[in-house]
Amino acid sequence: MFSQSKAFSSFSVDDIQKAKNFYEEVLGLKTETPMDMLSIKTDGNNDIFIYAKPNHEPATFTVLNFPVDDINKAVDELAAKGVKFEQYHNEYMSTDERGIAHGEPTIAWFKDPAGNILSVIQES
Repeated sequence: MFSQSKAFSSFSVDDIQKAKNFYEEVLGLKTETPMDMLSIKTDGNNDIFIYAKPNHEPATFTVLNFPVDDINKAVDELAAKGVKFEQYHNEYMSTDERGIAHGEPTIAWFKDPAGNILSVIQES
């Protein structure tokens, strides 16, 4: 039924302007602002839509993954821009001092200004 559909993802934030600044200035993404929303342009087939929600609550799961060729380089570049990486130490995974969980895939999580969880991910 939906195999030919151009599905897209969306999630909420508490402040569109803060999100716009973060996604453009820190992550280096192109954006547009249709209908008071934020549309993130990627090399993928579809845009990602971010909308303001007055009673926004951050997602407790990863809402957006950015595949990278070199996770160490990506983490270094984002950290230099002030991004703080999450630390996880539990029975399922453990991150190193930089916030990288080594394995298949190798992944590092961080949050946008609204507290939504994003990641950089490198598959071997």
